[in-house]
Amino acid sequence: MPLATGQTGVPSLDSSSGQRSTKQSVFRTGSHNKAHMKEKFVIIYEAFFKGKDPSKDNPNFWDELFLLKVNVGYIEAEFSKLNGDQLLSLQENINQLFYKCLQTIKQDHPIRTVHALQTLCGLIRGVFKKSHGDYGFDTINILMGFDSAESLMQDLIESVNKLLMAENSASLKKLCLKLLLVLITATDNVSQNTVLEYVMINSVFEAIVQILANPVSRQNHGYDAVLLLAILVQYRKYESANPYIVKLSILDDEPALTGFAHVVSTSLTDFNMQYKKKISQVESSGGFFASLTNMMGSMFVAEEAHIDSIRVNDSILLALYEACHLNRNFITTLTHSQTAGTRSPPLTPVSPIKTPTEEQPKIELPPAIDQTVDQPSNLLVTFLEYSSIIMQDIKDETRFNNAKLCLVILTCIAEDQYGNSMIHDVNMNFRVPIHKMRMRHRRSSIDVRTPPSRPLACSLLELVVEFISSHMMKNMPYELYLKCLGIIHRVICYQKKCRVRLQYPWKELWTALLNMLKFILSNESYLAKKYNIIALCSRISNIFNLFITYGDTFLPNPDSYDELYYEMIRMHQIFDNLYSMCLRYSSSESEHKDSATRLINYLANIRAIINHFSPKVDAWATANHLSSLTEEQVLNIVKTNYDTLTLKLQENLDQYERYSEKPREVAFFTNLVRSIVIDIRQNASSSDIQTSEMLQELSVIR
Repeated sequence: MPLATGQTGVPSLDSSSGQRSTKQSVFRTGSHNKAHMKEKFVIIYEAFFKGKDPSKDNPNFWDELFLLKVNVGYIEAEFSKLNGDQLLSLQENINQLFYKCLQTIKQDHPIRTVHALQTLCGLIRGVFKKSHGDYGFDTINILMGFDSAESLMQDLIESVNKLLMAENSASLKKLCLKLLLVLITATDNVSQNTVLEYVMINSVFEAIVQILANPVSRQNHGYDAVLLLAILVQYRKYESANPYIVKLSILDDEPALTGFAHVVSTSLTDFNMQYKKKISQVESSGGFFASLTNMMGSMFVAEEAHIDSIRVNDSILLALYEACHLNRNFITTLTHSQTAGTRSPPLTPVSPIKTPTEEQPKIELPPAIDQTVDQPSNLLVTFLEYSSIIMQDIKDETRFNNAKLCLVILTCIAEDQYGNSMIHDVNMNFRVPIHKMRMRHRRSSIDVRTPPSRPLACSLLELVVEFISSHMMKNMPYELYLKCLGIIHRVICYQKKCRVRLQYPWKELWTALLNMLKFILSNESYLAKKYNIIALCSRISNIFNLFITYGDTFLPNPDSYDELYYEMIRMHQIFDNLYSMCLRYSSSESEHKDSATRLINYLANIRAIINHFSPKVDAWATANHLSSLTEEQVLNIVKTNYDTLTLKLQENLDQYERYSEKPREVAFFTNLVRSIVIDIRQNASSSDIQTSEMLQELSVIR
C-alpha cells in the first residue's frame, strides 16, 4: 500500500484517493459497527507480516515509512505470533527491511535514522526470540541473508561507529548503544551468537574508548559503554582470540581508563549510599516494636527487591573484574583520589540497561556517616565498602556469587605488584567504611562513623577478617574462605618480599584464624563430609608459618612477634587437636591421607614453639606459686627463652598459584554472564528504545 504525505504533513495511506480513501484505510468497522482507529504504522506492518510488499509501485515508500513513529512493541509482538514456517516465508521481506534500515541510517536525517535504528532493534529482538524454538532456521539468513551478511554488518558497524564518534545528539548516540546491546544480548549464551563474529571483525572498541575518555559523553553514555565492552569481551574468550580482550589488555589511554573507573565508581557509590541511607533509617526508627517491624519487613517484604538491587551490580562488577584482570594499566586508576563531596556522580540505573541521567535526584548521605563526606576517596575505597555490604549476607545464591566476584577481583589486585605497592603506601591513607554483619555481641551493623585513615591494605585485611569471623556456620562458604585465605597469603607474601611493616593489629587476624580452626575441629564430623577441611587447615597453618619464619621482616615491631607466640601458646589446645585429627587421617586409607601427612609437617614449627615454651611457663608458675599467669608474665617468659628454641626452615611458604580464570572459574563466569545477558535483555523494554523525548530533541536539532 503506497504512502504519501497529506496536507497535515503526516504521511497518509493513499494521496490519490483523497480524504475519503484515507478514512476508509485508517478506520475499520468492529463489532456493533463501532469504528476503531488503526495506527498507520500498524496497517503497513500488517501487510508486511502477511507477506505482501507495501512498497510496490511507490518509489518514496521507504523515505516516508521512516518518518512514521515506530512501534517496536508491535513488531516484536507480531514476530511472536509466527511459527517457524511463517517466519521462513517472510525472509525476503525481513531481508529487504533490514537492508532499507541500513540505507536510511547512512542518510543525514536524524529522525529517519532514529526510526531505522528502532526498527532494527525490533527486527533483531523479534527474530532472535523465535530462534529459541526448535525451528532449525539460521537467524543470520533470516535477518539479512547469508550472501550479503558480511557487507551489511560491515555497513551497520561503520554507520554506528560514525554516529557514536561524531558530534551527534545524546539521544541518537544512546540509541546506537541500545542497538549494539540488543545485538550482543540476543542469545543467552553470548558465545553462541554468531552475529557477533561480524562485531569482532568490525570493531566498536575505538568508539567505546572515545565515549569513556570524554567527560560529557561518559556522563550520558558511560554506563552503556562499559556494559557493552564487558559483554563483548566474553565472546568465545576460551575458544579463540577475541580482539576486544587483546585491545582492552593493551589499552593505555589514561583518560579512557580513568573514565572507565569513574563509571564503575559511580555505580558502586550509588549502591553504597542507598544502603547506608536505608540502614540509617532503620537505626533511627527506635523502639522495640519499630525494630521488630523493620526486621520482619526486611525478611518478608523487601527481600526480593534487595536481591534485585544487588544483581544490578553484577554487570558493573564483571566490567571491573575484566579491567583488573586484563589491563595492568587500569590498576593505577583504582587509587586516583577524588573528594567524595565534590564528585556529584550520576546514579546507577534501576535496571542494567538504563543509562544514568542528570535528572535523577541526588541521594543525601545519612547523618551518621557525614563525617566521612569530605574525606578523599577513590574506586578501591568505594569497592571495599561495597564488598563489605555484599559479604554480610551470602545465603542467597545471587549474593554468594556477587561476594565471590568481589573476592576474585581483590585476589587479582592482591597478587599484582603495583596494586600491592599502592595499597601499602603509607602516604596514601583513606577512610574506608567496613560494614559488619549484625551479631548478638554487637548491636549495629554499621560501625563506620569514624573509620581510621590508613593504608588500604589495612582495610582489605579488615574486610576478609570480618568475613571469616562472621560466617562460621555448618553450611560453610568453603570456596569464599579459600579465597579470603588466598588474599591474606598474597598480601603477607608481598610484605615479606618488600619488607613492608604495615601498622595493622595482627592479633585480630590471628584470632580469626584460630577461631576458624576451632570451629572446624568442633564440627569435624559434619564438615568433613562436605568439604576438604584438611586443605583449609593447611592454608591457615601456612599463614602462621609465614609469620613464624619471616615475621621479623614485616611485623611492625618485636612486640608483635612476641604476641604471636603468646597466642599460639595460649590456644595450644587447638593445635593439639588439629595434630590429633591429622594423625587419624594419615594413619587411615582415606582420600585425605597424603594431605593430612603434609599438614603434620606444616604443624612442626607451631608444635615446636608450644612444646618449647609451655613447660617453661608451667615451671615459672609453679616456682612462683601461681595458678594462672597474666599476658605480660607469659610474654616475659617468651622473650627470655628465644635462644634455646630450635625451628625447622620450611621452604616455599611464600609461593602461591597465581590466579587463572581457566579452567577453575570457567563455569562460574559462564553462568554469571548468562544471567547478566538475560537481565539486560529482559530490561531492554520497547519503551526504553522508543522515547518521545528523543524525537522532540531531534526535531529541535533538525
